[in-house]
Amino acid sequence: MSPPLLPSTPGENVSPTRPRRLIAPTSAAAAAVLLAAALGPVPAAADTGTPVIAEVYGGGGNSGATLRHDFVELGNAAGAPVTVDGWSVQYLPASPKPTTNVQVTPLAGEIPAGGRYLVRQAAGTGGEVDLPAPDAAGSTNMSATAGTVLLVSGTEPVECRTAADCAADGSVVDIVGYGGAEVREGESAPRLSNTTAAARGDDLADTGDNAADFTAGGPTPVNAAGEGPGEGPGEPGGPGEPGDLRIHDIQGVTRVSPHAGDTVSGVPGVVTAVNAFGSAQGFWFQDPEGDGDPRTSEGLFVFTGSTAPGVAPGDEVLVSGRVDEYRPASGTQTITQLDRAQWTVLSTGNAIPESVVLEAGVIPAEYAPDHGGDISGLELAPDTYALDFWAAHEHMMVRFEDAPVIAPTDPYHAFWVAVEPGHNRTANGGVAYGSYDDPNAGRVKVESLLDRDVHPFPRVDVGDTLAGVTEGPVYYSRFGGYLVRATTLGEHVPGGLERTPVRGTERYEVSIATYNVENLGGQDDQAEYDALATGIVEYLDAPDIIGLEEIQDDNGEVDDGTVDAGVTLDRLTAAIEAQGGPAYEWRQISPEDKQDGGAPGGNIRNAFLFDPARVQFVDRPGGDATTAVEVVRGSRGAELSVSPGRIEPADPAWDDSRKPLVGHFRALNRDIYVVTNHFNSKGGDQALHGVVQPPVRTSEQQRNAQAELVAGFADELLAVDPDANLVVMGDLNDFQFSRTLEILTGDGPLYNPMTDLPAPERYNYVFDGNSQALDHILVNREIAGRVDYGIARINSEFHDQVSDHDPQVLWLDTRRSTPPGRS
Repeated sequence: MSPPLLPSTPGENVSPTRPRRLIAPTSAAAAAVLLAAALGPVPAAADTGTPVIAEVYGGGGNSGATLRHDFVELGNAAGAPVTVDGWSVQYLPASPKPTTNVQVTPLAGEIPAGGRYLVRQAAGTGGEVDLPAPDAAGSTNMSATAGTVLLVSGTEPVECRTAADCAADGSVVDIVGYGGAEVREGESAPRLSNTTAAARGDDLADTGDNAADFTAGGPTPVNAAGEGPGEGPGEPGGPGEPGDLRIHDIQGVTRVSPHAGDTVSGVPGVVTAVNAFGSAQGFWFQDPEGDGDPRTSEGLFVFTGSTAPGVAPGDEVLVSGRVDEYRPASGTQTITQLDRAQWTVLSTGNAIPESVVLEAGVIPAEYAPDHGGDISGLELAPDTYALDFWAAHEHMMVRFEDAPVIAPTDPYHAFWVAVEPGHNRTANGGVAYGSYDDPNAGRVKVESLLDRDVHPFPRVDVGDTLAGVTEGPVYYSRFGGYLVRATTLGEHVPGGLERTPVRGTERYEVSIATYNVENLGGQDDQAEYDALATGIVEYLDAPDIIGLEEIQDDNGEVDDGTVDAGVTLDRLTAAIEAQGGPAYEWRQISPEDKQDGGAPGGNIRNAFLFDPARVQFVDRPGGDATTAVEVVRGSRGAELSVSPGRIEPADPAWDDSRKPLVGHFRALNRDIYVVTNHFNSKGGDQALHGVVQPPVRTSEQQRNAQAELVAGFADELLAVDPDANLVVMGDLNDFQFSRTLEILTGDGPLYNPMTDLPAPERYNYVFDGNSQALDHILVNREIAGRVDYGIARINSEFHDQVSDHDPQVLWLDTRRSTPPGRS
């Protein structure tokens, strides 16, 4: 441990490191013993030469939030500035595990004497007000309710994952744990929300107890310049003469500006578009002449925060400001822009530079360079790679005409079209994602810069058309990557897409369905239950057995320890019966609190519904959250030790993930074994459009381990009864061509009947304009010739969806089965 530096003399910059003073006790008595034995007296206030964490806020951009970003504010109570060069702010979740990745945001510069220092973190999709210009920026998605922020005198990720270990780490300068976080000083600061931050008092007192030092209240971010939200974004009244640089000089021939961080003056151009609403207001301007180099963009965005810029398309301007490479989230591309800007309008009513036409053959089919890492510094090749094409046209005006819609309007007023209309089209007019080698480069996301009160954003479905001209500047978002912010939006022409049901069940068949009901909780509106029930009765023909994913507990996302889901399942089965469906019974196993991932407090799990008039559930007691199901030999062949049961619930492969639910059913005198799954989310994977190419699919490792365990269970069952009727299904969160599915169906004993469908029909989920398959129903190969398979097209391609997944049904023909088992 490095010794702490003494406070400097007045007027001298200091870079102190202090030892940790307090570890989180399990009781007040334990705290007293530890303090007396190990650390000595606790000072009543912060060391005046040591900066502290002054405020933390993780609700930025969430529902109800005013601010767009999360943030961490540092404070310096000393009478001299304090440098933080080479330091970092680091973040841990509330309950870190040994394998948890710490998120690091490097710092630079200094905290003024008696001043603050603002670290901007990730943005959400909501919020109306931007932070003041940050002194450092990261991409950490902090929890709105509970987590730990550490101030560290270095940039290497801390290895500590407990309060005691972090207290003993000499590089850790300050710790704030909030909302019951395990890593904290003393007791944790209050639990927060989308609208509350935890702030230290104005005197920055540090008693070594987060609960004593921090109070919850509205967020009040302040930067080193003393600016608050909405202050200091820049304003008109700028340069009078052109400077030495043009837009293409600022953009350069790579993704990162050669002038990043510099202040530039008198950059000329013509305003092409204005964003006059939201928390990222500003304007685009473009050089009408350019340098003729296809690698250098001639467009630039001027960021004005939550302040309307007061310019109009056609204005000739000179702009000064700081060149900023804004990264919306970790792993994304950066957006080259000017902030802290001033500008002068030289003339108005000028012609807007001609748009680049997006049509078949313009965007390269090859998506990105196979670099094996960060492509930021690579020279752009816009004629070779699609991502390079977009980067080379960042902020420039583009246009397309008569484009087919390939993904429906989402809740955030965006949808996707295809400008390569003949490539990988689905049966309903989408674009099929069938290989990692072809991400479908002709997908284009569309948002609007038009006033939605005057020009309502269209609610489109797959197969509709955006007729006529759509035009606007190229922008970039963490959600989907490069997009067009439309200043002219084509006419919405409906394509007449209709929801299509699956066929009915024959008397000799058993119908088995899987349906991800997207976080259905016990307190949800009745309309959601009714819509799901309509889908099950009218479009799935009320299957004999249904495996459900994302069933939440009885009070949904209220985090109070509730884990039971009886209210949720009773309400769903009652809604189905009210719609004319059968009186389903249900089986499930409640998870341990907050151990199965999903929304905090929601405790999502898998569950079974079954029609007792058609199916018998073979109950065997003893199944609970921690007991592993085993296959045993019984009088009829294979039996389960518990039913329902879970597959190896203690295995690390299921950490923070749903455990498979196994059930034994009997129908038409046949034993049927069903495993319903919800594998680990793809949320941690790098984006297709991200800065690392090819993207690293980090979450795949856990799914592969989960697939190995499920395949192992299948092997055990089939070893006892090779002719067993085994169905493995659910939201496997991976594609039919992925390694996860290969473990189950290539190396393993299962078969995927989806692969029998024509390629344009192999999908049940639409993401970023790609129609893809995340949900599957697999069977053991011995019965593959006796099954039929169908997908109910009722959700993924429609803007008014009750779930983002399309349910599927498998029909098992019992006529050609092996002879009935022994009674």
